[in-house]
Amino acid sequence: MNSLKPMHYTANYLINPANPITINLIGAGGTGSRMLTELARMNHSLIALGHAGLHVNLFDDDVVTTANQGRQLFADAEVGLAKAVALINRANRFFGTNWKAVTEQFSTTNLKSLPNRGRANIYISCVDTVSARFNIADYLQHDAQNHDFQRSIPLYWLDIGNAQNTGQAVLSTIGEINQPNSNLYRTVSNLPMVTDEFKKLLEEQTDNNEPSCSLAESLEKQDLFINSTLANMGASLLWKLFREGMTAQRGFFLNLGTLRLEPVMVG
Repeated sequence: MNSLKPMHYTANYLINPANPITINLIGAGGTGSRMLTELARMNHSLIALGHAGLHVNLFDDDVVTTANQGRQLFADAEVGLAKAVALINRANRFFGTNWKAVTEQFSTTNLKSLPNRGRANIYISCVDTVSARFNIADYLQHDAQNHDFQRSIPLYWLDIGNAQNTGQAVLSTIGEINQPNSNLYRTVSNLPMVTDEFKKLLEEQTDNNEPSCSLAESLEKQDLFINSTLANMGASLLWKLFREGMTAQRGFFLNLGTLRLEPVMVG
């Protein structure tokens, strides 16, 4: 029996790439909008450390409403604008990036209209419905594998979801990630997808993506700080992949009501 601690080593391409790492951020709601800010901070820091940085495509077909203000940090002047456009414009102006907004859902039904047919190195889903997760998983298991260039090699999927006071983030590999030989750890090349590992749990949930009419109503569905906490911790997991080159944790379950956190371990 192998008693060594399970460990996943980061894909080599993320550590020292020739081009910026491409990221498809799917969803610009409470968690996705916060995640975009964390990715911008991460990009700025990586470049300062000599890395090629990140290029982000933000996918969302929704528009800003007054109910979004407060939880999602939209200004009065941004009400009525496409969420993806408002957020990407803000990030590009502040950080000098050239990231892209896509005002469509990320779906297998509209692949032909997606940039580079939706391919990227890392996918981060911050979606509200179970059906959207299974659709993303279907894409990653089939279409994403048909890449033409190294800069579009699909490597990881980070899925983040939440209820009112609880949430989770789960990191998966898209196929096998080559691992180095190690005498210290039991290396793990495959991190299962959330739709496989927690399939039964997901199938028992019902989709409820009705828009809120006010901030007060939206706060009945999701606590004020659940999204920002999940985005910050999810980004920290990605940062660990870049900076440490390995991870023994591949996610977490969070209960903000009881202030409890349970890590999801590799292996």
